[in-house]
Amino acid sequence: MTTVHLQKVEAKRHELLKHPVYRQVNSLQRIRIFMEHHVFAVWDFMCLLKRLQQQLTCVDVAWVPGKEPRFARLVNEIVLGEESDEDGRGGYASHFQLYCEAMAECGADLTAIERFIVSLQSGTDPFEAVHQAKIPQTVREFVAHNLQIAFRAAPHEVAAAFFFGREDIIPDMFQKLVPMLEQHGLPTERFVYYLKRHIELDGDQHGPLAEQLLVYLCGNDSKRWAEAERVAIRSLAMRIRLWDGVLAAFSKTAAVSEP
Repeated sequence: MTTVHLQKVEAKRHELLKHPVYRQVNSLQRIRIFMEHHVFAVWDFMCLLKRLQQQLTCVDVAWVPGKEPRFARLVNEIVLGEESDEDGRGGYASHFQLYCEAMAECGADLTAIERFIVSLQSGTDPFEAVHQAKIPQTVREFVAHNLQIAFRAAPHEVAAAFFFGREDIIPDMFQKLVPMLEQHGLPTERFVYYLKRHIELDGDQHGPLAEQLLVYLCGNDSKRWAEAERVAIRSLAMRIRLWDGVLAAFSKTAAVSEP
């Protein structure tokens, strides 16, 4: 991808994929806990994407043409899928909406995420809304990290968090979850649809597009690649910490025998 060696990114990526959380999502109670933590990551994904859309397309009413139509299309294609995808029932929905539907289906508690969205809709600053939200500390830290990038980082750093921390790793993470859900016969049809849709889109389409965007924004600038590498490692580390928080919550529930 670049002359800058990314072995440290690969090492952190490997550590994330070896996390024990995937094989412990093995009961309805634990699925609910997992989703109540993870739904905030589903939300802040869109913050990173919207920053890239602002950077590479024109979203002002007084429209002006962008500098790179090729990458405007790239970002808009990702937005189309994430914000208004096929919902599996003949309609359309954002992936965030699909996730909330999946939470409702399996009886997960939507209170925290719904109050958080209402807070944003009422005009609360996103950083303050995260601070006020009644969520686990690991979730708060994860979202705060991504908001810092989305609002304050340089475009190539946002693209690094988006590619390495999301589009590149998500298919591999979700592939570990699907068999666990399918073999237990639990009410997770919508959750499995959500996971499989991401495996399909991110693996075949969005991941390669996000990589192209990162390469474009970093170019031959070794300083930008070094900064992208640092953001990538940090983003993967924050995901590991998020999963650590899920495991800690699991430990407070009744033990479940692993298959």
